[in-house]
Amino acid sequence: MDGSLAERSPAAAAGYEGDVRLGIFLLAARFPGQDDAAALSRTVEAAVAAERAGFDDVWLAEHHFMSYGVVPSAAVLAGHLLAATSRVHVGTAVSVLSTQHPVALAEQATMLTLLSGGRFRLGVGRGGPWRDLEVFGTGLPRYEHGFAESLDLLLAWLRSDRLAWSGEHFAFREVPVVPRAPVPPPVTVACTSAATEALAAERGLPMLLGMHVGPDEKAAAVARHGDPSLPHVSTHVAQVADTREQAVAALMDGMPRWLGPGLEGYVAVDDRPRPSRDPVAYARRMCDLHPIGSPDDCAESLLATIERTGMRHLILLVEAAAPAPPPWRTSPAWARKSSPRSAPPPDRTPQQPAARIGGT
Repeated sequence: MDGSLAERSPAAAAGYEGDVRLGIFLLAARFPGQDDAAALSRTVEAAVAAERAGFDDVWLAEHHFMSYGVVPSAAVLAGHLLAATSRVHVGTAVSVLSTQHPVALAEQATMLTLLSGGRFRLGVGRGGPWRDLEVFGTGLPRYEHGFAESLDLLLAWLRSDRLAWSGEHFAFREVPVVPRAPVPPPVTVACTSAATEALAAERGLPMLLGMHVGPDEKAAAVARHGDPSLPHVSTHVAQVADTREQAVAALMDGMPRWLGPGLEGYVAVDDRPRPSRDPVAYARRMCDLHPIGSPDDCAESLLATIERTGMRHLILLVEAAAPAPPPWRTSPAWARKSSPRSAPPPDRTPQQPAARIGGT
């Protein structure tokens, strides 16, 4: 491809300079034949390679008791990656508030912000009704009813010099906030339901939208949220090859092998039935929704998402086709070719609310 997609667009001819932010999303899944040490080492290597390839940020998932992701603390791994890199921002996608104390997480986030010179980003989410709640003693009520208070306490801690709290789930007398960052880390909220979208909107926070929904559903979520000017984050699966057929074949061959065993780790704390998910069908859906194909195919897909949703911060799950490393890890030119770096500005015309996405 001669030049980036944006360089060949009418907006580029008009002299527009875009502001698209492109990052990678790392699950740290345990691939077949790997142990946990190998999964973690591969994840660290991918983050360092992402900085070399020119990506803007690296986002880390957090899971417990499953091979789907072997990182139990995204904040801990973020600290390691911030020390191993010098330019990229590192974020959590997400730190689960239902299984930890929001003040403890806020303290960690502040420390990482100060030590990294402001390169840390805090993504938070509700999580699910999983057995984590039993193991860590927070219980199902924290998941079902405590997310809003947890988020409010987290935000208050990040923005205060001293703080006392009296709520349904947390209560303590006034204490000093130490350490404190003059500029707190940016906070993003993972949203999979209209209720959580409204919660984020009421607090003026951007959303992180998952890879299980496409651009139309993401556009509807932004419309329901009501503030398209915030730096919402869109998550994607990305697989680059010489042709779309090769990329699809690689993803369909590799993804179900680790996804199937990984999904078995989702066990509800109250033994409620969990909808089964066919890993092959899920991989096929990812091929239909996301940038899977040649560099031109991927750039076109990402640009279409930007134009449809107005979201200009995209993060890519780049190691779904295990175990082969993605091309950008050995050739940064692949990343440059696939990147819609200077996309035209989105249409900010308000959209009509659409049906809710579903989930929690």
